[in-house]
Amino acid sequence: MNRTIVRTSLVWMTVFCVVAGVVAYRSHNGPSVKAKSTDIVPVAVGPAVSAISAASPSVRAVDTPLVSMQLSPEKMQSIGVKTGTVEYQELTDGVRATGTVDIDERRVSYVQLRFPGYIRQVFTNATYLLVHKGQPLFTVYSPDLVQTQKEYLLAQQNQYLLRGSSIDGVKSGAASLSTAAEDRLRQWDIPESEIAQLEATGKPTTNVTIHAPTSGYIIERNALPNMYADQATRLYTIADLSQVWVNAQIFQNDIGRVKSGDRAEVTLDGYPGQTFQGRIENILPQVDLATRTVKVRIEVMNSGQKLKPGMFVKVELKRNLGRQLVVPTDAVFQSGLRQIAFLDHGNGNLEPKEISVGAQVGNLFIVNRGLAPHQRIVTSSNFLIDSESQLQAASSAPTAPMQMAAATSAPATSEVPLKIDFVTNPNPPHKGAGNQLSVKITHADGTPVTGAEVSVAFCMPAMPEMGMGAINTPAHLSESGAGLYRGSITLVCGGRFQVTLRVKQKEKLVATRQLSVQVEGAM
Repeated sequence: MNRTIVRTSLVWMTVFCVVAGVVAYRSHNGPSVKAKSTDIVPVAVGPAVSAISAASPSVRAVDTPLVSMQLSPEKMQSIGVKTGTVEYQELTDGVRATGTVDIDERRVSYVQLRFPGYIRQVFTNATYLLVHKGQPLFTVYSPDLVQTQKEYLLAQQNQYLLRGSSIDGVKSGAASLSTAAEDRLRQWDIPESEIAQLEATGKPTTNVTIHAPTSGYIIERNALPNMYADQATRLYTIADLSQVWVNAQIFQNDIGRVKSGDRAEVTLDGYPGQTFQGRIENILPQVDLATRTVKVRIEVMNSGQKLKPGMFVKVELKRNLGRQLVVPTDAVFQSGLRQIAFLDHGNGNLEPKEISVGAQVGNLFIVNRGLAPHQRIVTSSNFLIDSESQLQAASSAPTAPMQMAAATSAPATSEVPLKIDFVTNPNPPHKGAGNQLSVKITHADGTPVTGAEVSVAFCMPAMPEMGMGAINTPAHLSESGAGLYRGSITLVCGGRFQVTLRVKQKEKLVATRQLSVQVEGAM
């Protein structure tokens, strides 16, 4: 008995839940409330959307055709339209980068002996000391050098004794021995002062002084007292810092804007207000895989040795581009597939013109084609003007894709005043099939408009940065009587659509209305 009661209770509870679900479902999806165009509230579309397949018949990866238009002074002022002229200008292109100071490898010298010997006294005994050309560095004792000096003195003595000999070859042979000994001393880089002292005193010099071959800083020192050194021993490395290299890191996207010989300005925070001038010496043939930059070597004069190797500096590379036809960057509307400028013919008459621009220099674009000098163009609010042009183009061509997303509904326009009411079921419409459209058209006195051709187009602007083309989904409505026209539409995605209603009678356009509709569902 208890089991029967329990089973009966479970059955009734299940029936109750099913009935409650059906009632809730019908109340949620019942007939929608009639929505007029003036009742639609714009809703912003989120930035995270999905790409629409270009294979869909309602998606077109083409730009909307544009038409000329005329705007009233009030409208031009309200949207902030400004104009300028296309002009020629002398341009200097600049690329900003960072870099580091490095030693000019061509200004590095080594100090080495040309004969083996023992270092006695060291005068320059620390790295990073500044030395000048001819400054004493150290003294060296070399048995080979002493022996050569003795041979030179002996040859000089024999030459003097045999200077009056009448035997063929004796006098010339003594002279050649003296010259050979003297040449050997010079090849060993013995200073002329040491050779002159040798001739004057007639005694060999045991400790020969070695002098700096150039001016600069000692960046490496291996010379130590009592050290034995041969011809392969590198005793000093001297770097001349009167001219240095700056290795600038240029992004590979900008490398085409620089070339060898271009001027460069180097600045650093340690010397505010001071600029070091240089020129590009070489663009190295390698890209850093981590930073995607190319090393550009700049030759910079280093007056006062203020630039130290390893310093971090700022670099501005400048290149003279000559006289170029330019327009402000704000004057070019980038639609994704083309570049457009709006010509100003006066009195609010604006004409869209497809153009081609080249490199951007500061806030200017170089014009490749499409514009001529002294033409007046719009330099601001191009997006709003482009939307207005596309709206007018869509009004004159119902199958053209639109790119305008209006924020408010537009008033109906016709030769005979008509009232157009637009209703969707469900309200708001949703992504996919099953969206019912109803349009009721009446005259000003309330009488219905019959025998008309009514079409509705749901349009969404292109989003090139997301790989999505413009969407244009049309629908033709059938007359149901009493001025009521109905039809259905399948929407490929959710989001904010620009809806255009068009009414024709006897193949003549008599009324249009534009409004914004938010479609539920994911992009």
